[in-house]
Amino acid sequence: MSAVSDVTTPTPPPPSLGPRTPALPALDVLLGPGGSGHLAGTRLEPAPDEEALAAFYASPPGPHVRANMVASVDGGAWGPDHRSGTINDAADWRVFRVLRALADVVLVGAGTARAEGYTALDVPRGLEHLRAGRGPLELAVVTRSGHLPASLAGGDRPPFVVTGEHGASVARASVPADRILVVGAAPPAAPPGAPLTARDLPSPTPGPDLRAGLAALAAQGLARVLCEGGPHLLADLLARDLLDELCVTTTPVLVGPGPGRIVGGLPPLPAGVRAERETGSPEGPAASAPIVHPRLAHLLHADGTLVARWALR
Repeated sequence: MSAVSDVTTPTPPPPSLGPRTPALPALDVLLGPGGSGHLAGTRLEPAPDEEALAAFYASPPGPHVRANMVASVDGGAWGPDHRSGTINDAADWRVFRVLRALADVVLVGAGTARAEGYTALDVPRGLEHLRAGRGPLELAVVTRSGHLPASLAGGDRPPFVVTGEHGASVARASVPADRILVVGAAPPAAPPGAPLTARDLPSPTPGPDLRAGLAALAAQGLARVLCEGGPHLLADLLARDLLDELCVTTTPVLVGPGPGRIVGGLPPLPAGVRAERETGSPEGPAASAPIVHPRLAHLLHADGTLVARWALR
């Protein structure tokens, strides 16, 4: 698989619901934590401390990588304006705040940070107690080029930059050297002899090694990672088996053709590789990404919105 790109693709941004915090809805429990049914039929009322909701998202000790995305009923990752603000809602916002409060670091691709205007992050107001004495909420940007958006370059609270040698030489103009995590090029995701897909083809500027990048963040004390996109970064985490869980909010919206999915698709294949993928080879079936079978850890509901937590391990 190819490494993370800096392509500016419309991706699920941090919810943008205006300057006023929306009225947070109650969440009906359809399936309780761990897939149990004993809490089914109960309701999580909004509370200032959100401790009951946070308990639904408790993670085991040690490094943990969680992704949080929003999608329409027909699978779109954004609305007509190329922003997820047209498909998310107050139920999604409620969960989003808790997941950020529980994280050590938010991980995003450079394209997402640029398109959505990410700035330095703060723990959601009123939820600081969920961090149990941990430090500030950090932001980490994955980039192969090292170019950061203007909203993050030269600020008082620079992000961590996960990149390779080439990207590091560029990023040093924007952030202090101690915030740059140089992790080298990503290794091939497919084992030797496996059929190639387009994401396995070499890139002129290899992307950073995400496994090494996560280890470098953990060495900084940032072991609880929350990935907020974009779709290509999520695809790379899945391809390299680095994701522990995927949280998906499905809102009752139909956006029609156009928007991509929350997991970035493969780019067009060269003719020779395309023919092999479509027809298969004598050694086996056509090349494709492996199918993953996650376990539904819990399912919540509010006014037609479904909030699911899927465990991959």
